[in-house]
Amino acid sequence: MILDLTSAQRRALRARAHALNPVVMVGDAGLTTPVMNEIHQNLASHELIKIRIMADEHATRGRFLGEICTTLHAAPVQHIGKILVIYRPRPAEAVVAPKKKTKIRPKPARRTKRSFQH
Repeated sequence: MILDLTSAQRRALRARAHALNPVVMVGDAGLTTPVMNEIHQNLASHELIKIRIMADEHATRGRFLGEICTTLHAAPVQHIGKILVIYRPRPAEAVVAPKKKTKIRPKPARRTKRSFQH
């Protein structure tokens, strides 16, 4: 099952992904179990990732994109050249509440040399 995105969501995700570097590289062996596990772990921690596919055929890269998205329940965001951008939102229970900020106590005023002389 592939996750569906609206065009506005896809556009916002493409903008977020612009500065990212590929975190997973798929080589000549294709989509092996360790590669799929690595993609799954990266999606769980980052939600939005880039994947570099070393295959030369456009159709092969498209097939890999479809297989990754259906297996991992993710959404294809972009496929340009050998780079794929994939998004999968984190489950609600995996989202951790942000830590509370601790109060920073101001440092006492610094005493100068003159203040010790009087």
